[in-house]
Amino acid sequence: MMNIFQRLALAALLPLLAAPLWAQADNQPDDARTQQIFQLTNQDRQQHGLPPLQWNAALASAAVAHCRQMAEKAALSHQFPGEPDLMTRAAAAGAHFQAIAENVASGPGPSAVEHEWMNSTAHRTNILDPKMDQIGVAVVVLHGGLYAVEDFSSGVQQMDKAQVEQKVGALLEAQNVTVVDHADPATGQAEQACSANQGIPAGARFVVRFQTSDLSQLPGQVAQQVASGRYTKAAVGACAPSGVPGSFTMFRVAVLFY
Repeated sequence: MMNIFQRLALAALLPLLAAPLWAQADNQPDDARTQQIFQLTNQDRQQHGLPPLQWNAALASAAVAHCRQMAEKAALSHQFPGEPDLMTRAAAAGAHFQAIAENVASGPGPSAVEHEWMNSTAHRTNILDPKMDQIGVAVVVLHGGLYAVEDFSSGVQQMDKAQVEQKVGALLEAQNVTVVDHADPATGQAEQACSANQGIPAGARFVVRFQTSDLSQLPGQVAQQVASGRYTKAAVGACAPSGVPGSFTMFRVAVLFY
């Protein structure tokens, strides 16, 4: 089960001054206006009962690079020819995430940009997404206006293999399924089954392999087997995820049922 998405929202917002003034941009980030948009975005979230987004330096670095591209080309886009896409940009900057989204805009100032974002369904959805918890913002100022980029992400706790196994095991035990001790050979079998794409290890009655970025609950296919009542014992094994971009925090797990 994979829970990865990227969501993009682009809008040409309020008009700037005459077109030739675009060429007068110094193409340098403006920290004061960047902080204004950051604060305004969190104010909007708090007004809707949502926790504030935490500043993420890696996302901000990716946003700065893209914002400069927009200023240089005097255009709004989430990806210019020859430029990496949002996920690749964020990953290259060092961000890790289970979901990522972006707002871009041009306008006369931070307040006007935030106002228009909040009056646009796609942009508002990104700002008020309860799953998002991190943000990086960039602003490049022009004579009479600015370009702005907001990169949002939903981060997850980094866990090693043993921690992943313990987390899934606790979820199973909460459903009255006994999970074997980590030192039990069955755990090693589960780890091997995790890396394999098929087959049921000797002694096990059923196996479920899954990938997820959310370990707060059992995935549907595991919950279904638990709900069947056919199994009272399980072994959990974790391994490296497959087919997932390195920027995404993803967990691959196998559960052997007995």
